Amino acid sequence: MKEKKHPAVSVVMGSDSDLPVMEEAITILNAFGVPCEVFLTSAHRSPERTAAFATGAAARGVKVVIVGAGAAAHLAGVIASQTPLPVIGVPIDATALKGLDALLATVQMPGGIPVATMAIGKPGAKNAALFAVRLLALADKKLHEKLKAYIEQMARDIERKHENLKLG
Repeated sequence: MKEKKHPAVSVVMGSDSDLPVMEEAITILNAFGVPCEVFLTSAHRSPERTAAFATGAAARGVKVVIVGAGAAAHLAGVIASQTPLPVIGVPIDATALKGLDALLATVQMPGGIPVATMAIGKPGAKNAALFAVRLLALADKKLHEKLKAYIEQMARDIERKHENLKLG
């Protein structure tokens, strides 16, 4: 586990092959100065490790868990069933079904086990981090200001891109 002191967000993956997708989340969290950790575990191959992570995350100061998993993608739901923390799922394209299997496994939680589910792949990982930032910004004025600036910059970027269009 790559761990920073007092991580606010845990970025969890079911396989090391998920890292290229989940790096999108890590990049956003780093850009906002949100301390995060990266943890590798599997709902199926290491259930005890997964349970220990989920039950201990809040006590370590983690506030939000972002979980990327492909195929059967039970990891986010298993973690959500064992922690009171908000869990954000990122379905990963890891099979011939192009992530649809992971999307359905992540979004179809039974009542009482909420998992906020993002889009498949890198856009989902980016949005998961931004959603985590939004949650954390509710109680952090400095982070709230950074988020406002980010949103305003996106709007300015669109205006600039519009002005740069070469229309006949």
